[in-house]
Amino acid sequence: MKRILASLALSALALVATFANAKPGPVGLDKIAAYAGTWKGETENFATAYSKARHETAMIHNDSWRSGDFYVIHQTVNGKPAPVLSVYTYDAKADLYHVNSVPTDGSDPGPAGKLIIKGNVWTFPWEYHDKGKMVYFRVVNVFTTPKTIEYRQEYSTDRQHWTLLAKGNELKVR
Repeated sequence: MKRILASLALSALALVATFANAKPGPVGLDKIAAYAGTWKGETENFATAYSKARHETAMIHNDSWRSGDFYVIHQTVNGKPAPVLSVYTYDAKADLYHVNSVPTDGSDPGPAGKLIIKGNVWTFPWEYHDKGKMVYFRVVNVFTTPKTIEYRQEYSTDRQHWTLLAKGNELKVR
């Protein structure tokens, strides 16, 4: 569970960072270019059934490129390369992005993640089976300016009532 949450959180931070470079014009995969560059992040984590209270800061660099129908992000956090390469694809009919992880150690990448973009709100939802019950998670990124992101991580057992795991912000510095 910790590996899944860490991987999805890193992917979410990578996606959040890219939005600032987005330019008006093409839609779809080109939106993901907003994550390119370097971001300074600050996160407050809360004590819940799925998280521990702590404060974190990070410098996040997203090396990114597009090749045909794929958008790729290789992320470095505080000078350490992330253990996965994130590959994004776009389903125009569903207006949905798929996020696939390619682990550097060649291990099983697990199922693809999802990204839903509606205006300046980017949401990464996923599900987790915990002791026979389904738990829903999401990272919600709100771009308050092209260089500023406010985000939160939440979980729910009914998709109606959400418990805050963490909240924070990112500022594009390069």
